[in-house]
Amino acid sequence: MIERGDPDTPTRELVVGCIHGNEPAGIGIAEQLESVPLPRERDLWIVEDGNPDGVAAGTRTNARGVDLNRNFPWRWRRQGYPGDPHYSGTRPLSEPESRLLAQLILRLRPHVTIWFHQPFGLVDESGGSLALEREFASLIGLPLRRLPRFPGGATDWQNARLPGTTSFVVELPPGEPGKRADRRYASVVATFVGRSG
Repeated sequence: MIERGDPDTPTRELVVGCIHGNEPAGIGIAEQLESVPLPRERDLWIVEDGNPDGVAAGTRTNARGVDLNRNFPWRWRRQGYPGDPHYSGTRPLSEPESRLLAQLILRLRPHVTIWFHQPFGLVDESGGSLALEREFASLIGLPLRRLPRFPGGATDWQNARLPGTTSFVVELPPGEPGKRADRRYASVVATFVGRSG
């Protein structure tokens, strides 16, 4: 976890490069965010990888077989079983990774949180500010679409728990973007967080 910018700024933004271990393309973007220029008066927090065990294993789930994006306390219900790629765990926030992310969000109360996923190549209408989601989609050059809502989702939890904030999903295209694309995406994110407050 890295903080960049001005910690005295009242508005914070958060970027999570990866939550599903088999969708790692956002990690490179998060790494690039550590060095791209940021607008003045911004406080950007970066979590490169919210599921390091899943990334190491190439699995959607964490080391205990839990889909972290079904483990947040938004309409949580038991789904699947251990070993199922959508297993929700034994209870909300049963996993250390989801607990850490939830605690961070509650502490920071980020105005905007961007979660990178793959492989649909779109920005999800995730239930926060539609204007912000639309603006980001336009800047990044991806269509804005609404994906299905699933119990235990991180974005839905933040949008419900912290009204007035916007948490949304960016579904990157399949494959690895490469350093040049990572840098371009990171520059768009940096520009966007400078406008979103």
